[in-house]
Amino acid sequence: MAVNKIIKLVTHDGSFHTDDVFAAAALSIMFEKEGIEFEIIRTRDEEIIKSADYVFDVGGIYDEGTNRFDHHQVGGAGIHKGEIGFSSFGLVWKKFGVKISGSDKSAQFLDNKLALPIDAWDNGYDLVQNNLPDTSPVYIQHLFFAMQPTWREEDLNIDEMFFKSVAIAKEFLNREIIQANDALLAEEAVMDAYNNTKDKRIIVLEKNYPAQHVLQEFPEPLFVIYPRRTNNYWGVKAMREDPKTFKNKKNLPVTWGSLKDEELQKVTGVPDAVFCHKGLFLAVAKTKEGAIKLAGVALES
Repeated sequence: MAVNKIIKLVTHDGSFHTDDVFAAAALSIMFEKEGIEFEIIRTRDEEIIKSADYVFDVGGIYDEGTNRFDHHQVGGAGIHKGEIGFSSFGLVWKKFGVKISGSDKSAQFLDNKLALPIDAWDNGYDLVQNNLPDTSPVYIQHLFFAMQPTWREEDLNIDEMFFKSVAIAKEFLNREIIQANDALLAEEAVMDAYNNTKDKRIIVLEKNYPAQHVLQEFPEPLFVIYPRRTNNYWGVKAMREDPKTFKNKKNLPVTWGSLKDEELQKVTGVPDAVFCHKGLFLAVAKTKEGAIKLAGVALES
């Protein structure tokens, strides 16, 4: 009886970063889906690296034909987008993203959402600008910085923390794949709602589809009506000017902010109004009809 070969995945030892963690997670997901046995080895031993089936973030070679995915060599491993070079995760995702995520569209969606930002950070490219002194956004990279042993934790094994980090990244990446695929499946329903709506400033959805990225392409939508899963109520959500910001195309009326139940019902004239967020991007009613009325009043404000 033939013995199945165990696929060897090799990356560097020592400290780890988000790109090698996610490269390991992505390859792990791929092989687990295919039922292929594999092991991840952390080393800088040249002989082990040469004998590996897959090498990422070490080795000084980028050659996707032989599954070598390093980017530290002179000249790097090409440009991901604009001025951003590839990191090991971006290189792995470039070759295997479709196989891992299930489609070209979901692979491209996750490339923009996850692989590109990870590559940017690893190559020292700032995607955002800090708006407050001494305060910075929390990125996914900070999660894995926290997983590194500190100078006091002499007994904490760094390889063990790497594999814990890979497990976290696998869970996150699997969830992102599900989110991306389900969002893409929802596109048709959202487009049908848009196309079949006369006054396109208010779009009514029969399910809580992710609609922002679909409707963002159109200038008219200001509010989206949708059923809330938590309590079977209906929400009115303001469309953002840009999904990356908190600025709404049109706020809900300022007089609604933080009001609920009878207070909100009195000011809106909607008898089943429940709540309005102080950020003026969300209001809730008990029924679809009530939510539509709230949106209508907000339009005229």
